[in-house]
Amino acid sequence: MKYNILTLFPDMIKQGLNSSIIGKAQEKKLINIETINIRDYALNKHKQVDDYPYGGGAGMVMQPEPIYEAYKEITKNSSKKPRVIYLTPQGKKFDQTMALELSKEEELIFLCGHYEGVDERVIEMVVTDEVSIGDYILTGGELAVMVMIDAISRLIPNVLSNETSAETETFDDNLLEYPQYTRPAVFMNRQVPDILLSGHHKNINMWRRQQSLIRTYNKRPDLLEKANLDEIDTKFLDKYCKKK
Repeated sequence: MKYNILTLFPDMIKQGLNSSIIGKAQEKKLINIETINIRDYALNKHKQVDDYPYGGGAGMVMQPEPIYEAYKEITKNSSKKPRVIYLTPQGKKFDQTMALELSKEEELIFLCGHYEGVDERVIEMVVTDEVSIGDYILTGGELAVMVMIDAISRLIPNVLSNETSAETETFDDNLLEYPQYTRPAVFMNRQVPDILLSGHHKNINMWRRQQSLIRTYNKRPDLLEKANLDEIDTKFLDKYCKKK
């Protein structure tokens, strides 16, 4: 996977993504993250990339020319047009399903907006996907890009050392993850559930599935509408609901 990030703050991206699992994935050449400074493509000697909005209003708007020139440069040798993701509160909400879909791409381009946004014309010309990571406003798209790259990259084969971990986490099957425990077995008079110490893997897996169902029902019942539930899951939930 190759990520190209059009940004005004390339150092911010590098500092955020050059450590931990994502940093190791880059070292192993499983992913490649390139930051492109939009200011390098400014058409004036002062490297200005923003201007006042037509029609008046507060703030500044990022100009189309530097963004478009940067886009042309990084796509000039591409065999096919890569998806260009613009981070905006107006976009489609980012979730695990989208992360899985994007993880199958060979190349992605991210456009980080700033100020009052980006000139609409360049959005119409190059952007394929408008994406939001939540209903709130950030000072720029860099933090949102880092969130997306982290979520996408861990779904790429061999990025995680334990390949099963990405398959059994929160949102797998649209369910929340079951509770996790580690040593010591007793902490401040709170004991790990006996089932997890039994060594009976079939019963442990059943307990974990049931805990995922309970957690999802109590914390995020909206997810159950899309969850992949079988007859056993449905019967268990019906029984649990009657007890409440």
